[in-house]
Amino acid sequence: MLLGIHKINSLDELDSWGTVADLGSTILEGDGKAYGKFTIGNPEVPINGGYFAVTKGKFRMTYPFTEQATIVKGELSLTNEETGEVLHLKEGDSFVAEKGTKVLWDVKSDFFVKHYLSAI
Repeated sequence: MLLGIHKINSLDELDSWGTVADLGSTILEGDGKAYGKFTIGNPEVPINGGYFAVTKGKFRMTYPFTEQATIVKGELSLTNEETGEVLHLKEGDSFVAEKGTKVLWDVKSDFFVKHYLSAI
């Protein structure tokens, strides 16, 4: 299989995944609506990846896996709550988060979309 990663312009291109609270996060501001689509694997396998999107707002999560991701739409800030390190990310930027990292997400745009690869 050969698959390109493309920009998502509308949340209608993704499946509704409920809210980030349904995925184990704590919503602090906004409604935290989550969307996604797997491009490799699924939640039951140790390595998976795909698109993940969240609407504007703030939420807190502890990473249940290690992840590398690239922002394909929108803008957000990620704060490592243990070290205080802040990453300001926009389209084209990438980041890595290790399993167990406590992160405060601040989605600045109406929504953001990342393409990720994660491993448990």
